[in-house]
Amino acid sequence: MLHKINHIGIAVQSIEATLPFYRDQLCMAFLGSEEVAEQKVRVAMLCIGESKIELLEPTSADSPVAKFLEKSGQGIHHIAYEVENIEAAIAKMISEGARMIDEKPRLGAHDTLIAFVHPKSSHGVLTELCQPGH
Repeated sequence: MLHKINHIGIAVQSIEATLPFYRDQLCMAFLGSEEVAEQKVRVAMLCIGESKIELLEPTSADSPVAKFLEKSGQGIHHIAYEVENIEAAIAKMISEGARMIDEKPRLGAHDTLIAFVHPKSSHGVLTELCQPGH
């Protein structure tokens, strides 16, 4: 079902202020940024080897990322696992008793379909399932 870790999402107050650390000091390749209006977030994707880091900046005070920053401060927000078929992955999670935030896939950044597993079902870690290429 899971192919690999697709990326680690990191909540930040400002991509502009944070990007130089990852891009310049850690020498990660900057793959681009975009706004995901539905999720009220701006994202920047970086890559080092086969690993990706997604910086998440809220675009609204009522976005889930803004609420996370208010509660927890900057830091790791979620881990995203790549799946081949997101609908089948969601169905499997539900059939095995997982609580889903998204029971149907939605469009995410970087042309992916995504669905989040509730942290109460994943031992406190916000878990994203993502299917690239849509």
